[in-house]
Amino acid sequence: MSLLLEPNVEQIKADKVYREMGLTDEEFASVEKILGRLPNYTETGLFSVMWSEHCSYKNSKPVLKKFPVTGEKVLQGPGEGAGIVDIGDNQAVVFKIESHNHPSAIEPYQGAATGVGGIIRDVFSMGARPIAILNSLRFGELTSPRVRHLFEEVVAGIAGYGNCIGIPTVGGEIQFESSYDGNPLVNAMCVGLINHEDIKKGQAKGVGNTVMYVGAKTGRDGIHGATFASEELSDQSEEKRPAVQVGDPFMEKLLLEACLELIKLDSLVGIQDMGAAGLTSSSAEMASKAGSGIELNLDLIPQRETGMTAYEMMLSESQERMLIVVEKGREQEIVDLFTKYGLEAVSVGVVTDDKKLRLTHKGEVVADVPVDALAEEAPVYHKPSAEPAYYREFQEMNDYQPVVENHEEMLKTLLSQSTIASKEWVYNQYDYMVRTSTVVSPGSDAAVVRVRGTNKALAMTTDCNSRYLYLDPEVGGKIVVAEAARNIVCSGAQPLAITDCLNFGNPEKPEIFWQIEKSVDGMSEACRVLSTPVIGGNVSLYNETKGEAIYPTPVVGMVGLIEDLAHITTQAFKQEGDLVYVLGETHPEFSGSELQKVLEGRLFGKAPALDLDTELRRQKQLLTAIRSGLVASAHDVAEGGLGVALAESTFGTNGLGVTVSLPGEATTALFSESQSRFVVTVRPENQAKFEEFVQATFIGHVTADHTVTIQNEAGETYLQSDVKQLEDAWKGAISCLLK
Repeated sequence: MSLLLEPNVEQIKADKVYREMGLTDEEFASVEKILGRLPNYTETGLFSVMWSEHCSYKNSKPVLKKFPVTGEKVLQGPGEGAGIVDIGDNQAVVFKIESHNHPSAIEPYQGAATGVGGIIRDVFSMGARPIAILNSLRFGELTSPRVRHLFEEVVAGIAGYGNCIGIPTVGGEIQFESSYDGNPLVNAMCVGLINHEDIKKGQAKGVGNTVMYVGAKTGRDGIHGATFASEELSDQSEEKRPAVQVGDPFMEKLLLEACLELIKLDSLVGIQDMGAAGLTSSSAEMASKAGSGIELNLDLIPQRETGMTAYEMMLSESQERMLIVVEKGREQEIVDLFTKYGLEAVSVGVVTDDKKLRLTHKGEVVADVPVDALAEEAPVYHKPSAEPAYYREFQEMNDYQPVVENHEEMLKTLLSQSTIASKEWVYNQYDYMVRTSTVVSPGSDAAVVRVRGTNKALAMTTDCNSRYLYLDPEVGGKIVVAEAARNIVCSGAQPLAITDCLNFGNPEKPEIFWQIEKSVDGMSEACRVLSTPVIGGNVSLYNETKGEAIYPTPVVGMVGLIEDLAHITTQAFKQEGDLVYVLGETHPEFSGSELQKVLEGRLFGKAPALDLDTELRRQKQLLTAIRSGLVASAHDVAEGGLGVALAESTFGTNGLGVTVSLPGEATTALFSESQSRFVVTVRPENQAKFEEFVQATFIGHVTADHTVTIQNEAGETYLQSDVKQLEDAWKGAISCLLK
């Protein structure tokens, strides 16, 4: 149906046009009741995008309330563009993660690029200067030509936008599983710095104040992007290609600098990014949060296409746009500022006191709806939850005991698995040194960026092992937070808080909603024990293709504070003769492991156990030892087990190797994925002091023979491998698959 031939109100109801927009019969009836009349086409569009899962969290709100969201250092929790945590000296870190999954499945380059652009705007709309970008990506197996295309284009899109805007892409993580074949996940995270007095919020306060539109012109790209992101992918999704926005990083760079200058002006009242649902969400949310209303004259909206309707302008998700509220009479200051950057700043409306979003177009009122009904009072659903049959089956299984004939060959095989293998092919496309503040670049446990003008730094990571979450969402939820914290601690930082991106299948299926509930239960408990409150994030549901859901994938983005640059620690071994320790016990836990996937081609059984009190104790001990200058290197034991962690610690060390003796049976010692474990090296002169601080097991030494030698306690050799051969298998795997 052409938008230029919009149906009348009776037609909308009779032909159930609202269903095509994403509203149910019951929701349309609610809109009719709220308005006391039938909505017109534009009003129906406003409700359809604002009541989509992507904007309203209508299916996930009851679950999200379980998260701990406060803490002594939390300055801004969920509800604004991004969360904010105090880091001392009147400074704070601002960060958030968001998804751009469905657009990336249809148009991978622009889907990924605009995901990066959107998350950057969320951060600088708070008044913060973005200092780093991270990502978390999921794809099917690289043996598929379509998956290879998606992978290459998504990485190119992330690189293209981040490199052009001049913000370093410093870290991330990627997992390859067949469950993502039809539905890749593209989650982008941005981290920024701010002084306390510069913090801004997206609020439309002050009756009579002016609403201004700044940035790029509005086009027809991205219309109904929010509802597109709130439905399953299907064979018809390709038809939704116009819903994918097109980004311009050079325009965004100008907008960023203009907005960072803008926040210094006392005439600025509120500022918000036009993200999902564009003008609709920014105007309605800013008014609702402030308890006010907004009236917009759509004739004044800068448009890059002719003949745009009110519906199109309000639902467009064109990029690089912000909505701001300024004190009445101070508009020219804003115009002058943005003109300096070659950008438009146009007065398009006014703040009112009637709590309505009122739109005029060509002299007529084309929409008049309560802002709270669009935003805060959107419907909330308590979906039925049911334990999946597969979960009960897995819980009743005996422990999986793999048989490995050749441990040396298996170590090479694991290192060349695409999930474990080096991601150099990816991050070599990113400019991770721009702005010259990156201290630890991609490839270590966490990225580290210095806080300029201080002796502090920020460690940052993204994490999620969705295999464990598939086996047991609650245990897997604990593990995702704990593993992110391990990465932060291994870098010498105190974990501060998390932002999360909850990627799941269709919440209307009770088994999927159960996965969501249980994952959040596990994550919430871990956040409480590890003192990492949730300061914001994003929910991405309906990640299904032809009825097949992705693995539950609640990605965690975590930031930690390094109080002294001298505490920065990396995973690579440092020198011959250093002592090698393992923190934590190893048990025969292989379900959900990389080894199980290699040997069986599928995942089953119980997820590895995790005791959060033990986790916290080990993290505290290790961080204390690092801050005391006793640790030369630290690396968490993750996918592939201890054998992989030891091998990875030798890579890039120019000739160093390792010789260790491990207790227990060979396969368990090498490849179990037991939790809460770290590989740590210590200089010999620090041995006694280290052992006072840390409960750890001494297992061997760093050598200069460029060989990984792993024996049992009786001195029998499990494996002896040349480091270069292992590193070649690890480094070349992804580029080889892409050829």
